[in-house]
Amino acid sequence: MDSRRAWLERSGQSSGRKVLGDFIEACAANDYWGKTFLDLSGESKMTQNLSTLTGAAAGATESFVVVPFELVKIKLQDKASTFKGPMDVVRQIVAKEGLLGLYSGMESTFWRHVYWNAGYFGVIYSVKSALPKAQSPEGQLFNNFVSGAIGGFAGTVVNTPFDVVKSRIQGSSRVPGVTPKYNWTYPAILTIAREEGVAALYKGFLPKVLRLAPGGGVLLLVVEFTLGVFRKALGPPYI
Repeated sequence: MDSRRAWLERSGQSSGRKVLGDFIEACAANDYWGKTFLDLSGESKMTQNLSTLTGAAAGATESFVVVPFELVKIKLQDKASTFKGPMDVVRQIVAKEGLLGLYSGMESTFWRHVYWNAGYFGVIYSVKSALPKAQSPEGQLFNNFVSGAIGGFAGTVVNTPFDVVKSRIQGSSRVPGVTPKYNWTYPAILTIAREEGVAALYKGFLPKVLRLAPGGGVLLLVVEFTLGVFRKALGPPYI
């Protein structure tokens, strides 16, 4: 239990770094899919629909990477958990369910990331288009922060029900021969809404949006700067 407690403490201290890492990963995927969809569509520049589509594709890509880590986190955060630490979670899951057991909740994680990224990047495009064109580097920073913050708010509004469902699916115990109460995303959403009310789908929304709305603005500044450095270093066609 000491190792589990220590890991949880460390995970709390490093949550900001984890969010930054996940966000950079999503933005890198968004950058890749943006160029891909531009080539496929024949458009010369991004549109609202392409921005939303590339965000969704980036979220789908990201979801395949983060599922095992999210599963371990959910298992350790369970108050009834008896796991000694993250590696104990991995060992027990693999022993009982095989390697694919580490991808429990893949479908719900997929939808969670698809909706957040689609909402985030789609809204960023809309807000940037509506804001006055920046006349200075400071103005560009302001526009990026405002659009990123509003995008973070919108993404959180859209994806919180999927986040709630994901936690319930990954937190439930698997009993051979028994179908879990929460098994697939959309039926689980309907079950929660029917049994607990729609508000239950937004449990934890306030602390989440207080973190991801301003965080979305700050992180967009960081990622825009980082991607700009890499584009200049790599040269055409990345510039």
